[in-house]
Amino acid sequence: MSLLDDLRAALGDRAVLTDPAETAGYSSDWRRLYSGLPLAVIRPSSTDQVVRAVTLCAKAGVAIIPQGGNTSMVGGAVPSVDGTEIVLSLERLRALRAIDPVDLTMTVEAGVTLAAAQAMAAEQGMLLPLSISSEGSAQIGGVLATNAGGNNTLRFGNARDLVLGLEVVLADGQVWHGLRHLHKDNTGYALRQVFVGSEGTLGIITAAVLRLQPGVTARASAFCALPSVEQALALLARLRARDAGALHAFEYMSGGSVDLVLAHIEGVARPVEAAAHYVLVDCAASGPEGAAQALQDRLEDVLGAALEAGELTDAALAQNEAQRLAFWKIREEHAEAQKRAGASIKNDISVPLAALPELMDAAAAACRALVPGIRIAPFGHLGDGNIHFNLVQPTGAGGAAFLAQSEPLMEAVGEVVRRLSGSFSAEHGVGRLKTGMMQSWRGGVELDLMRRIKSALDPAGRLNPRVIFPAKNAEDAAG
Repeated sequence: MSLLDDLRAALGDRAVLTDPAETAGYSSDWRRLYSGLPLAVIRPSSTDQVVRAVTLCAKAGVAIIPQGGNTSMVGGAVPSVDGTEIVLSLERLRALRAIDPVDLTMTVEAGVTLAAAQAMAAEQGMLLPLSISSEGSAQIGGVLATNAGGNNTLRFGNARDLVLGLEVVLADGQVWHGLRHLHKDNTGYALRQVFVGSEGTLGIITAAVLRLQPGVTARASAFCALPSVEQALALLARLRARDAGALHAFEYMSGGSVDLVLAHIEGVARPVEAAAHYVLVDCAASGPEGAAQALQDRLEDVLGAALEAGELTDAALAQNEAQRLAFWKIREEHAEAQKRAGASIKNDISVPLAALPELMDAAAAACRALVPGIRIAPFGHLGDGNIHFNLVQPTGAGGAAFLAQSEPLMEAVGEVVRRLSGSFSAEHGVGRLKTGMMQSWRGGVELDLMRRIKSALDPAGRLNPRVIFPAKNAEDAAG
């Protein structure tokens, strides 16, 4: 029997897709930067089926590309073009295995979308605080494999900060049963953290125990116009001084990036006067009746003081949930708006907060020097220093010609980031897009340690090849 016959026998005929019409959605990344040709797409429905599939592929010497919701911004889950690799989709592992309102934990399978997991927690009066723009389609397995950040990192940390335990299928088909619910467990290496952020190169996450928070009973949000990034940091300091625990998100949007949203996304309107910079402030709390008004009053007091100090030029407070969601729609549609505006080059970078004003000015100047007319459209998580310093093709320019300048533009931004002691990949991961940057940014002992871990857990290199590590030759890079 062939490998595909063995997989059909193990998983069922409909769990093994080979028709190009059915595999197309699994063969390209969201940004359409990479496309491949899988030998097949397999869709196991349980951990046992994942084990069987991985064991069969290992025996046949066939590489596996683990895939969640396929929302990677860096081409992290795309098969090669030669038709020799299996895409393993976790989308059918969708069970809520347990939820504990006393311990504030939930155990979910890898194919549950982040939005669905949030809803499951909310039904029990709890909050899963991780929130990202693609949460409607991003799946828990992929979210953890990439250590997603998102809007609430300021308050609750990245995905890895919410993980208590994991269930992982290893490259040889063994299962690490690490679904522990313990908030304290100091017994050797924290193996769960080895797999979180590994981008599917060390094992396949099939389930996770996630840390929850008490449910939110009060929210207060504001959309603010500011004259400078320095003033945005001043506002952040005011909010932290008044009520740091209530501040869940502090999202930055440049004037140019908001203009793109208004031009390309239906149903949005600017809630404040036009400005060069905007921030979306989102506060939340748990408390008795009256907590919502108290939270709104505290936010209004802070904004009033900031207006008097000249740190704001305008601000709008959400008067109801519909207005709050309208504010968030402007922020969440940035990626889609930029996609519709033309070709874009994305820089997912982070620097210390105090360096943010210099980052914005210096990186913009460097890019404009290379491409006159380039549209600078940064936005992101100002509260934790993570900015998506995105670049959109000049109006009327050709998309292909603009993308051909990706390397010098990314290098120009990267040089500024390096000088400011930042990172070239804050939350999106390395994927295939940024492997060429690893040697210069993480070379030496650090990259060598990563290679040793990869070699120990996947000695044959069959899990998500071409991701994270620099290509050894041109043929590997092209694959």
